[in-house]
Amino acid sequence: MRAILIVMILIIAGLGLDKDWWHIPRHWAPWTPLSVDDPLTPVTRWKLSQLEGDRDGCRQVLAGVSDAAPSYTALEDYTPVEECPLRNVVRLRRTGVDFSDAFVASCPMALAWIIYERQRLQPAAETILGSRVTAVEHYGSFACRNVYGRDQGRRSEHATAEALDVAAFRLADGRRIDLAGDWDSEGDAGRFLRAAQRGACDVFGTVLGPDDNAAHADHFHFGMRGAAFGC
Repeated sequence: MRAILIVMILIIAGLGLDKDWWHIPRHWAPWTPLSVDDPLTPVTRWKLSQLEGDRDGCRQVLAGVSDAAPSYTALEDYTPVEECPLRNVVRLRRTGVDFSDAFVASCPMALAWIIYERQRLQPAAETILGSRVTAVEHYGSFACRNVYGRDQGRRSEHATAEALDVAAFRLADGRRIDLAGDWDSEGDAGRFLRAAQRGACDVFGTVLGPDDNAAHADHFHFGMRGAAFGC
């Protein structure tokens, strides 16, 4: 009886969608393409994960980003270090912000950064600091190593260019906000950094910062795997 009920519900749901009896917003619909400007939902992270193995689909979304379109180069798969092949990656030079250095990132990671920047980072900067972020200083994305550089254990997200370590933000009004000096601030700089970390939890799978461990005392780790461990 329960199985029959489930089948009936699925049939009715399918008919409803086919007949357009109700409308599911695209940001809640798993079957619609990702857009960096869609409101964030749990489906957003799922869509990003699906692009990991969809090179053409991911690059199509990236190429379609308008309004301060990113500057990047799509790269062929290659192996910079023997044990760490890179697949579906781009070299990101600029998004809506300048980076201290161009860096290699998985295509989904690049999209995740753009979503985060537009929907969480810049709103936090404008609300708390009254100025937009114009540049981001980072420690890099790719490093062929295990987690925390250990001899044994699982590979770090950096080994597949699926993470970025962010150290500081420069603002349009000339201020520089860095984690090493401002994380413990009780003023606006500290409030902004904590808001920046909370906002990252809506986009990235792994979010680590100074309150998590000594290894992240001076930077945020934003990665694609996991379930926002730092939130």
